[in-house]
Amino acid sequence: MNKDIFIGENDIVKEALKKLDKTAEKTLLVVDERERLLGTLTDGDIRRYIIKTGKIVGKVKDIYNKNPIVVRKGDFSKDKIKQLFIEKKIEVLPVVDETKKVVDYLTWTQVFSEKEKIWLYRGKEIDIPVIIMAGGKGTRLAPFTHVLPKPLIPIGEKTMVEHIMDSFRAFGVKKFFLTLNYRGKMIEAYFNGIKKDYEIEFIWESDFLGTAGSLKLLEHKVEEDFIVSNCDILIRADFSEILEFHRSNQASFTSVTAIQHYRIPYGVVNIQNGGVIESIEEKPEYTFQINTGVYVLNKSILGFIPENQYFDMPDLVKRLLSEGKKVLAYPVNESDYIDVGQWEDYRKALSKLGGLENV
Repeated sequence: MNKDIFIGENDIVKEALKKLDKTAEKTLLVVDERERLLGTLTDGDIRRYIIKTGKIVGKVKDIYNKNPIVVRKGDFSKDKIKQLFIEKKIEVLPVVDETKKVVDYLTWTQVFSEKEKIWLYRGKEIDIPVIIMAGGKGTRLAPFTHVLPKPLIPIGEKTMVEHIMDSFRAFGVKKFFLTLNYRGKMIEAYFNGIKKDYEIEFIWESDFLGTAGSLKLLEHKVEEDFIVSNCDILIRADFSEILEFHRSNQASFTSVTAIQHYRIPYGVVNIQNGGVIESIEEKPEYTFQINTGVYVLNKSILGFIPENQYFDMPDLVKRLLSEGKKVLAYPVNESDYIDVGQWEDYRKALSKLGGLENV
C-alpha cells in the first residue's frame, strides 16, 4: 500500500495538492498519527473550496469529508465493491480494520476491467464541438516548426493534435474545427489522408488573428456552447463535469486553469522605505492558478470579437468583464495539465504520454 495517499487533517491545502499530483489518484485519505481513518479529501473538494473562497489557503480539516464510504477488511465482495464505486461515485475506497486503521484501499483501475470502464464512461458524453487553434507559427518549438507545423509534431505514434483530439473523443466528441494559417495545407493534407471516425472542418484565417480573433469565423457554424483548445495543451480532466459547471453557473466564458507551485531559488528580500531590510524569505514557494489555454465558451461571446482583427483571449476576457458577463475559472491539478509548447515541456510530454524520452 502506497502511503503517499495519506494526509493529516492539520496539513495545509497546498500540501494536499502536491500529494494529489504525486499519487496520481483523485482522493487522499485523511488519517491520524496511528493511521486511523478520519475522512477523505478529493480533488473535487479542493476545487469547490478554491472556487468558493477564491484562495488556495487553509487546512485540510476545513474541507475534507468526515463521513467517507469505507469497507471492513474481510467483509466485502467484488460485486459489492463495484456497486459502491458506481452508486456513490467515488474514486478511492478505503479498507479499514476494527480500529478504523487503514490497511488498504481500492481504486477504479483495480476493480473494473477496461471494457467495463469504457461502458461506464458512456454516460459522460458531451454534445458540443471542439475548436482547436492550430494556426500559430510555433516559434517556441523551432527548428522543428521551420519544417512541420506545431500540430503535426509527433508524440509517440501520433501527432500532437491527435493526442488532444483523443482526450475529447473519450467524452464522445465527434465534431472538430481546426483554425489554420501557418503551413495549414500540410495539416489539411494530413487529416485528409488518414482514417478517422470523427468529423473535422478546417477554418482558414486570412491573417494571424491572435488567440481569440479567429473564433469570429465560427459565428455561423456553432450553436450554444463549445470548447476551445490551444494545439499544444493536454488536459486530463472530466470535460463533462467542466461543461456542467459552465452551464449550471450560466457562464459566458469558463477558463480551465491549472494549479502551479513555484519555488523561488533565492532568498527574497523585503525592504521598507530607505532600503531598510524588513525580512528575508529563504526560497519561498508560491501557489497560483495559470491559464491553460482550454476554455468552454457560450456562442454569445462571439459577438464581442471584432472581425478580421488581431484579438487575444485576455482582450476578450477584459471586454466580457466590462460588459458584466460571467467569466469563471475551473481549476485542475498540476499533473492534469501538460504543456507541449516548448522544448522542455515537449520532452516531459514524451515521457508522460509514452513516447521516447531522449529527443
